[in-house]
Amino acid sequence: MLTSITESIFCCLMGKTTSVVLPVESSDGKPADGFEFVEVKPGRVLRVRHILPERPAATESQPEAGSSVHCKRKITVYRNGQLVIENLGDVLHSEILQCQNGDVEQCSTVEVELSDYTTAPSSPDPKPAPPLPSSDQQKPAPPPRRRRRKPKRTVLIDTERCISSCKGTHSDVALFFIHGVGGSLDIWGSQLDFFSRLGYEVIAPDLAGHGASTAPQIAAAYTFYALAEDLRAIFKRYARKRNILIGHSYGVSFCTFLAHEYPEQVHKVVMINGGGPTALEPSLCSIFQLPSCVLHCLSPCLAWSFLKAGFARQGAKEKQLLKEGNAFNVSPFVLRAMMSGQYWPEGDEVYHAELTVPILLVHGMYDKFVPIDEDQRMAEILLFAFLKVIEEGSHMVMMECPETVNTLLHEFFLWEPDNSKKDTVTTVTANEATPVQTLAVANGGSTGTPKVNKPLNK
Repeated sequence: MLTSITESIFCCLMGKTTSVVLPVESSDGKPADGFEFVEVKPGRVLRVRHILPERPAATESQPEAGSSVHCKRKITVYRNGQLVIENLGDVLHSEILQCQNGDVEQCSTVEVELSDYTTAPSSPDPKPAPPLPSSDQQKPAPPPRRRRRKPKRTVLIDTERCISSCKGTHSDVALFFIHGVGGSLDIWGSQLDFFSRLGYEVIAPDLAGHGASTAPQIAAAYTFYALAEDLRAIFKRYARKRNILIGHSYGVSFCTFLAHEYPEQVHKVVMINGGGPTALEPSLCSIFQLPSCVLHCLSPCLAWSFLKAGFARQGAKEKQLLKEGNAFNVSPFVLRAMMSGQYWPEGDEVYHAELTVPILLVHGMYDKFVPIDEDQRMAEILLFAFLKVIEEGSHMVMMECPETVNTLLHEFFLWEPDNSKKDTVTTVTANEATPVQTLAVANGGSTGTPKVNKPLNK
């Protein structure tokens, strides 16, 4: 603690930050153990672990044809902040998701029978009017006509997507692992070793200022857009025909960005404790708004708080995992700039709803950073979503439960939809007395998160 205080005083006097991260170069100039250093911009170098398994050309298996899925949905945004999503595809139930002003609570699903359209009220009334006297069998008055709302924005998605099984023997498959704030590519150690042994090509970069990547001493280098452009350069350098993105925490936002920018190349996405589908905006009252020298004094407390909130248990094993994963080992300047640079207004619910790629959501039950309600909200907004909760895990679930996470990810990579039995979905528009409502006639009219026909076997 005294060392931290001394270094912070030196930091204030010299006007510089300590613990600047610099790349480590091998003596022979060649990548060591799959590590490479990529200059994404002049003077901006990222460390990347790239493991390309040796595949004899004679034994390479050809990728399977896969299943074609009709992705169709209508997204409507009204001026009062209401969002209405209608799923109209072949394999999805037709339902409406509504929310007010970006609320992350669970959406209401409207499902009615044909006979309900003539009796459904235009709006709920807690105090119904007294019944009229039954003289001469007077007919009830028709419900008041609701004023038709004009949408602020309407997005129509109508496309065909081929979803296939991605095996380690397929040479056109690449896995990208992206960490979050304070992490490094080392947190993916168990996953990189596991999938590389299965024959997958794996790519895991260190974000700027993290791990062994360079740490520019300017706050603008750590905005969402600057980091997203770094990862765009990494993606374009290593991308194959079918790419799978795996992100953790803040890294999920970059996976979403790449999936939105390259829908034809991104085949599947995995989001681990990524939170809800809301636009990013830094908090002005956060502790990370304090000066870097103050954060340096508080670094022992911050590390202890991260250990307590990021792991379900706080024993010697978890401390060793934190040390081996090189997690939360960044300079106070980088930490402050990363937290202040999380500004991404485009990444709202509509942005996420436009994704047509299959997505696996993994959530640690004891996560104190990301509530499970946010991942549930994300599953409701996305077109193809599987939400899996690991009861023994927390925020760093891929380090706490590597075997479980690896199994889930591998099943998802191998999964492909079964179109042998397509659901029949009928959409019915009600009269003006009832706003937009739908009739779902599929599997008994069940409601819930949109699912494809064949769920994961877990």
